[in-house]
Amino acid sequence: MRDRCLRFKARPMASAVRSGWAGLLVALCLFSAWSRKYLMEAFFASTAVVAFAEIGDKTMLLAILLATRFRAPLPIIFGIFAATLLNHALAAFAGQQVAGLLDAYWFRWAVALGFVAMALWTLVPDKIDDDEGDVSHKGSVFLTTTIAFFFVEMGDKTQVATVALGAQYQSVLAVAAGTTLGMMLANVPAVYLGEELVKRVPLDTMQRVAAGLFLALGAWQIWGLIVQ
Repeated sequence: MRDRCLRFKARPMASAVRSGWAGLLVALCLFSAWSRKYLMEAFFASTAVVAFAEIGDKTMLLAILLATRFRAPLPIIFGIFAATLLNHALAAFAGQQVAGLLDAYWFRWAVALGFVAMALWTLVPDKIDDDEGDVSHKGSVFLTTTIAFFFVEMGDKTQVATVALGAQYQSVLAVAAGTTLGMMLANVPAVYLGEELVKRVPLDTMQRVAAGLFLALGAWQIWGLIVQ
């Protein structure tokens, strides 16, 4: 009799354990799906924003200058990739850390208004200063491109946008990967086509599209702050 009671009690207990594991598995699957969706949103938003913002930017003009000076597209492209990946990974990390340290209502407002300010900044045409355009070639084309592109990108609108995106999405990997892809989408054609790209691509239209994307991100942030 006692054995029967133990078996009787064990059955619902085992069923409960199985149900608990099943519930945990479902929860993990849902969380994983939500995480992937959030990361993909961060990746695609970062790609689109930077790809359009880079059109006509001074780093794109630098890519054209390097291409016309060195006539070596592949080392230039790899140099742009290396410089952008390092620069934007640091920028996204800085944005993530600032968001973590200052996770406050006023800071979220600052990020939202920062996107609006970026929209206005994007409409201002860029140019390369004389000292920035003076690229000396003392080593390999790859190293020259990497160093020049890294330092010209410091404080540029695409780097500032990466900081803001890192603060919003708090994912260094997704944001850095997205912004780097956006930079490559804009700069690889610039390396191969050179000044012809600037002549054929309507820069004003691209800048307005980029400004619209920044404004949409800012408006989305502001709306979320108002309705919460």
